[in-house]
Amino acid sequence: MKTFSNTARSILQPVAGAACVLLMAAAADAQTITLGESNATTLRGGSYASTNFSDEKVLETRASSDPLYIRRALMKFDTHTTIAQGTSIASAKLTVTVAGGNSQSRTLSAYGVISSYDELAATWNSRNASTRWSKAGGDINSRYASATITNRAGSKVTFDVTALVRAVVRGDFGTRYTRIALLDQGAASHDSYKTIHSDDATTASNRPILTVTLGTAPSSPSSSTAPTSSSLLRVLQYNTHHGGYGTDGRYDTNRLANWIVKMKPDVVLLNEIEKYTGWGNQNQPEVYKSLLQSKTGKTWYYLFAQEFGDWSSNGKGNLILSTKPFNSTERHELTYNSDRSIAQAAITWNGRPITFLLTHLDPDSQSLRLKQATEVTTRAASESENKILTGDMNAWPDQTSIAQFIKTFNDSWAVAASKGTAYAFSGNSGETKSGRIDYIFYSRGSKNLAVKSSQVYDTRDSNGVMPSDHRPVLTVFEVK
Repeated sequence: MKTFSNTARSILQPVAGAACVLLMAAAADAQTITLGESNATTLRGGSYASTNFSDEKVLETRASSDPLYIRRALMKFDTHTTIAQGTSIASAKLTVTVAGGNSQSRTLSAYGVISSYDELAATWNSRNASTRWSKAGGDINSRYASATITNRAGSKVTFDVTALVRAVVRGDFGTRYTRIALLDQGAASHDSYKTIHSDDATTASNRPILTVTLGTAPSSPSSSTAPTSSSLLRVLQYNTHHGGYGTDGRYDTNRLANWIVKMKPDVVLLNEIEKYTGWGNQNQPEVYKSLLQSKTGKTWYYLFAQEFGDWSSNGKGNLILSTKPFNSTERHELTYNSDRSIAQAAITWNGRPITFLLTHLDPDSQSLRLKQATEVTTRAASESENKILTGDMNAWPDQTSIAQFIKTFNDSWAVAASKGTAYAFSGNSGETKSGRIDYIFYSRGSKNLAVKSSQVYDTRDSNGVMPSDHRPVLTVFEVK
């Protein structure tokens, strides 16, 4: 049921068995919808993994290394029937009210949940009475917001989930219900435990609400959702050989950065970036961010995924750099071989959401590469369109791991070649090392990405020296 008001007053009308909705016409070009039915429950692990907590008056969060004590708050708001598909969203904010908890101030993160669930049956293991989550603890995808929470009863905590609601209303996830999980991903601690009022709270004003303002968001050059000046997106994939060791054996980050800048990329995806290791002994993610900013005059944003999955530690990993701020980021450690990971970051380009996934497959075992490729594509399948997947795959196009990618992704070089717009140089037909092993894929389900061209660059100097033992490949996409 919807309640509409043409006054500037906030009139909240709870309706049994239906969403609690307010529409406030605050201005001719901006309306605010407040959703007050959150279908909320707590997901708890360990021996409680099959227990449903939907009748509780509070939701709980806690970080713990013991599965018995892990807790996550799950909620769902009806943006499906209350907001028409494609409606412009200026802002969306989730507000919850603290009920209590233990002493530490904590950071909670708001994640999107990609699978539907039954509030009365959802548990840590299952999303309804007959179907398990694809991953225990809820099918979460990207992190959209973070906020600090204390144990001060009655205090309000707000999460800016504008990017999530925009994606939902566009229809990026199929059904257009906004599903959110609140997670404490900090260090395990007894004092991390927090409670917030649920939609069954006795006092209505303490219940979670999602406030959505309709209309056009103000444009800003720094806004991650502002349209770009061009529909063309230049994507560069490059294995850097430990962050800048050339074929002459010399470590030179400036030399490699100069080549990156020459290719004028908008998004750069780099393998074998080192953070305070024996290869250069520098914080290379920061080094390359600084070099690109000084050489282009632009602000660059980055995500580094250490390959062993210890995200805060030093080591070798995958680095995504972008001229647009990230809407969300994720990092995933691959199950097969403990020194491989995925860096994942989403941006908005020309008004379209684009998720980048960067990985680096095993160099020695074809069977292991196939397992890793399968895991990567399974991970990518849960993400919304549009998707670009790149990396040093250590495999030629005729190998099984590449065939696994091709099931759901297009090979941008092959597409460009079929159009006569794949370019290399004399004696090279797309080889990035001893064959074509570095790839820029894009999802077959994307309706907004079209390949304009792809190019493997000749980075040799007058002495035949390259800044890495790989050659870079760059694809130009039209984002429609």
